[in-house]
Amino acid sequence: MKVALGNDHAGYLLKESIIGHLNTTRRSCKDFGVLSEESVDYPDIVALVVKAVLSGEYDCGILICGTGIGMSIAANKYKGIRAALCGEAYSARCAREHNNANVLTMGSRVTGQGLAVDIAETFLTASFEGGRHNRRLEKIIAIENK
Repeated sequence: MKVALGNDHAGYLLKESIIGHLNTTRRSCKDFGVLSEESVDYPDIVALVVKAVLSGEYDCGILICGTGIGMSIAANKYKGIRAALCGEAYSARCAREHNNANVLTMGSRVTGQGLAVDIAETFLTASFEGGRHNRRLEKIIAIENK
Protein backbone atom coordinates (compact mmCIF):
# COMPACT_ATOMS: atom_id res chain seq x y z
CA MET A 1 0.00 0.00 0.00
CA LYS A 2 1.26 3.43 -0.98
CA VAL A 3 0.31 6.30 1.35
CA ALA A 4 0.44 10.03 0.62
CA LEU A 5 0.87 12.12 3.76
CA GLY A 6 0.41 15.82 4.27
CA ASN A 7 0.39 18.28 7.13
CA ASP A 8 0.30 21.94 7.90
CA HIS A 9 2.44 23.59 10.56
CA ALA A 10 0.26 22.30 13.41
CA GLY A 11 0.44 18.72 12.15
CA TYR A 12 4.20 18.53 11.61
CA LEU A 13 5.23 16.59 14.73
CA LEU A 14 2.32 14.15 14.57
CA LYS A 15 3.00 13.48 10.89
CA GLU A 16 6.59 12.65 11.75
CA SER A 17 5.34 10.02 14.23
CA ILE A 18 3.05 8.49 11.62
CA ILE A 19 5.87 8.36 9.06
CA GLY A 20 8.12 6.69 11.63
CA HIS A 21 5.48 4.02 12.18
CA LEU A 22 4.91 3.50 8.45
CA ASN A 23 8.62 3.03 7.94
CA THR A 24 8.66 0.24 10.55
CA THR A 25 5.79 -1.52 8.76
CA ARG A 26 7.60 -1.16 5.43
CA ARG A 27 4.71 0.70 3.83
CA SER A 28 5.62 2.99 0.98
CA CYS A 29 4.83 6.60 1.76
CA LYS A 30 5.54 10.07 0.46
CA ASP A 31 5.55 13.21 2.55
CA PHE A 32 3.75 16.05 0.78
CA GLY A 33 3.62 18.14 3.95
CA VAL A 34 5.75 20.86 5.42
CA LEU A 35 8.91 20.13 7.36
CA SER A 36 8.55 22.70 10.12
CA GLU A 37 6.06 24.45 12.34
CA GLU A 38 6.19 27.63 10.25
CA SER A 39 2.67 28.70 9.31
CA VAL A 40 1.25 27.54 5.96
CA ASP A 41 -2.21 27.34 4.38
CA TYR A 42 -3.55 23.80 4.70
CA PRO A 43 -5.65 23.82 1.48
CA ASP A 44 -2.39 23.92 -0.49
CA ILE A 45 -1.20 20.71 1.21
CA VAL A 46 -4.60 19.06 0.74
CA ALA A 47 -4.39 19.69 -3.01
CA LEU A 48 -1.07 17.85 -3.27
CA VAL A 49 -2.25 14.79 -1.35
CA VAL A 50 -5.68 14.39 -2.93
CA LYS A 51 -4.30 14.80 -6.44
CA ALA A 52 -1.78 12.03 -5.69
CA VAL A 53 -4.62 9.78 -4.47
CA LEU A 54 -6.98 10.65 -7.33
CA SER A 55 -4.25 9.97 -9.90
CA GLY A 56 -3.94 6.42 -8.56
CA GLU A 57 -0.27 6.88 -7.75
CA TYR A 58 -1.15 6.46 -4.05
CA ASP A 59 -3.76 4.15 -2.55
CA CYS A 60 -4.85 6.55 0.16
CA GLY A 61 -3.90 9.71 2.01
CA ILE A 62 -3.42 10.91 5.56
CA LEU A 63 -3.79 14.62 6.33
CA ILE A 64 -2.97 16.23 9.67
CA CYS A 65 -3.65 19.75 10.92
CA GLY A 66 -4.51 21.15 14.34
CA THR A 67 -8.01 19.67 14.59
CA GLY A 68 -8.31 17.69 11.35
CA ILE A 69 -11.44 19.66 10.50
CA GLY A 70 -9.98 22.05 7.95
CA MET A 71 -8.15 19.28 6.14
CA SER A 72 -11.32 17.17 6.05
CA ILE A 73 -13.47 19.98 4.71
CA ALA A 74 -10.95 20.91 2.03
CA ALA A 75 -10.28 17.30 0.96
CA ASN A 76 -13.99 16.53 0.62
CA LYS A 77 -14.36 19.33 -1.93
CA TYR A 78 -12.56 17.12 -4.46
CA LYS A 79 -14.72 14.79 -6.53
CA GLY A 80 -13.77 11.20 -5.74
CA ILE A 81 -12.32 11.92 -2.32
CA ARG A 82 -13.98 10.51 0.76
CA ALA A 83 -12.07 12.01 3.67
CA ALA A 84 -12.90 10.92 7.20
CA LEU A 85 -11.92 12.83 10.31
CA CYS A 86 -11.21 10.18 12.94
CA GLY A 87 -10.31 10.59 16.60
CA GLU A 88 -10.34 6.90 17.50
CA ALA A 89 -9.72 3.56 15.80
CA TYR A 90 -13.34 2.35 15.56
CA SER A 91 -14.32 5.27 13.33
CA ALA A 92 -11.19 4.76 11.22
CA ARG A 93 -12.10 1.11 10.66
CA CYS A 94 -15.72 1.93 9.80
CA ALA A 95 -14.63 4.76 7.49
CA ARG A 96 -12.82 2.21 5.35
CA GLU A 97 -15.18 -0.76 5.74
CA HIS A 98 -18.48 1.10 5.32
CA ASN A 99 -17.64 4.29 3.43
CA ASN A 100 -14.57 3.26 1.41
CA ALA A 101 -12.80 6.38 2.69
CA ASN A 102 -9.60 7.08 0.82
CA VAL A 103 -8.26 9.87 3.02
CA LEU A 104 -7.87 9.94 6.80
CA THR A 105 -7.67 13.27 8.59
CA MET A 106 -6.55 13.80 12.16
CA GLY A 107 -5.92 16.68 14.53
CA SER A 108 -2.58 16.99 16.27
CA ARG A 109 -4.01 19.24 18.99
CA VAL A 110 -6.71 16.73 19.92
CA THR A 111 -5.06 13.34 19.29
CA GLY A 112 -1.94 12.05 21.02
CA GLN A 113 0.86 10.34 19.13
CA GLY A 114 0.16 6.79 20.32
CA LEU A 115 -3.52 7.04 19.52
CA ALA A 116 -2.82 8.64 16.15
CA VAL A 117 -0.54 5.77 15.17
CA ASP A 118 -3.27 3.30 16.19
CA ILE A 119 -5.88 5.21 14.17
CA ALA A 120 -3.63 5.32 11.11
CA GLU A 121 -2.76 1.62 11.36
CA THR A 122 -6.43 0.69 11.72
CA PHE A 123 -7.37 2.84 8.72
CA LEU A 124 -4.62 1.35 6.58
CA THR A 125 -5.38 -2.28 7.43
CA ALA A 126 -9.16 -2.10 7.02
CA SER A 127 -10.78 -2.58 3.62
CA PHE A 128 -14.11 -1.82 2.05
CA GLU A 129 -16.71 -4.51 2.75
CA GLY A 130 -18.88 -3.81 -0.27
CA GLY A 131 -22.29 -5.50 -0.08
CA ARG A 132 -24.97 -3.24 1.35
CA HIS A 133 -22.40 -0.45 1.63
CA ASN A 134 -22.03 -0.35 -2.18
CA ARG A 135 -25.61 0.86 -2.55
CA ARG A 136 -24.98 3.69 -0.09
CA LEU A 137 -21.67 4.63 -1.65
CA GLU A 138 -23.33 4.79 -5.07
CA LYS A 139 -25.87 7.26 -3.64
CA ILE A 140 -23.06 9.43 -2.28
CA ILE A 141 -21.36 9.37 -5.68
CA ALA A 142 -24.65 10.34 -7.34
CA ILE A 143 -24.88 13.39 -5.06
CA GLU A 144 -21.30 14.29 -5.93
CA ASN A 145 -22.13 14.11 -9.65
CA LYS A 146 -25.10 16.55 -9.48
